[in-house]
Amino acid sequence: MKYNVVVVGGGPAGLGAAVEAKKNGAKDILIIERDRELGGILNQCIHNGFGLHEFKEELTGPEYAHRFIEMVKKENIDYMLNTMVLNISEDKTIEALGEDGLINIKADAIVLAMGCRERTRGAIDIPGYRPGGVYNAGAAQRLSNMEGYMVGKEVVIYGSGDIGLIMARRMTLEGAKVKAVVEVNPHSSGLTRNIVQCLNDFSIPLMLSTGISYIHGKQRVEGVTLSKLDENRRPIEGTEEFIKCDSILLSVGLIPENELSVEAGVKLDVKTSGPIVNNSMITNIDGVFACGNVVHVHDLVDFVTKESRIAGKNAALYSLNKLIQNDTVSTIANDGISYIVPQNIDTKCEEDINLFMRVRAIYKNKKLVVRSDDKVILEKKRLHMIPSEMENIKIGKDLFKDITGNITVSVEEV
Repeated sequence: MKYNVVVVGGGPAGLGAAVEAKKNGAKDILIIERDRELGGILNQCIHNGFGLHEFKEELTGPEYAHRFIEMVKKENIDYMLNTMVLNISEDKTIEALGEDGLINIKADAIVLAMGCRERTRGAIDIPGYRPGGVYNAGAAQRLSNMEGYMVGKEVVIYGSGDIGLIMARRMTLEGAKVKAVVEVNPHSSGLTRNIVQCLNDFSIPLMLSTGISYIHGKQRVEGVTLSKLDENRRPIEGTEEFIKCDSILLSVGLIPENELSVEAGVKLDVKTSGPIVNNSMITNIDGVFACGNVVHVHDLVDFVTKESRIAGKNAALYSLNKLIQNDTVSTIANDGISYIVPQNIDTKCEEDINLFMRVRAIYKNKKLVVRSDDKVILEKKRLHMIPSEMENIKIGKDLFKDITGNITVSVEEV
């Protein structure tokens, strides 16, 4: 089998990349999806709030996915379901296992769009036995919204990521009692709008600087012991509190799904755990592109789509031998900045470039300063910045004349 562009993953990033590749001249495109249907994680996100940037209206996750699935069908883009990619070779041959057995697919260009996965209990080392009733928040979301199972009646949610906040509301609406949302940091790791709509509106307590120090129960969760944490996240003696519950939902972070990327030789950024890319979303492997949550974890699916369009367009141009690749400069996260994507920029690019980044702490009345070789090329004032909300700076193509070396971004006083 031979295709111009093969997209690994049929979620929002993969669908957007495939549609954009088709629009930019790639004739033969294939999407490979390991689940039973296209749409990815959006199929279980039945709440609204999607599409405000992309479609200028508020949609649910399945509605957002459906629009792109319809585009894929309209463009006659091929897709395989229930198919797992096992390996990507140096000559861009994809080995996959599907309903028809083992298949080899040759691609001119490949787009990695596998999304991300949740951190598990094993990654955060909570003491206690291994009773039933401990779920990742995303797994509980799928069981509740797609499979029709109720995971518990008295729930404690560990971690205030967006999925955890949304599931606090979802469990409440299904009739469960959410006892608390527990967060080890002194601030929430979810979007402000989700704290308001999912916790405050339902009077669900958010316990900051607090950790679960023990899970009680052998066969089924019987409760948790909570402890207040100091600035080094160590439990403060004498602050222990027992809360009775039958279920714990873990919302303790997302990690880009990059085992396949590593096997293919793609270099990863230690900060994002995703591929190092340039503004064309191409990795260090010639002809292999990446986009969406496999590169870095996004707040909004609209931004995933924005990024996937760049990857899809340039994968199509690469397959047609039309992608021009020039020398690049690096983007460097300086004071107050955790990471920047893309990590490299083509200074001869003829389009505006968006830099996506996260700050390290909560900042008020500061500015983001972009420099090249110590020369300030752009400043943006920000009234409020928090680590859980991604920052975006657009560098207009007219500013490229001022870029003479590596680009640094830092948080500074106004």
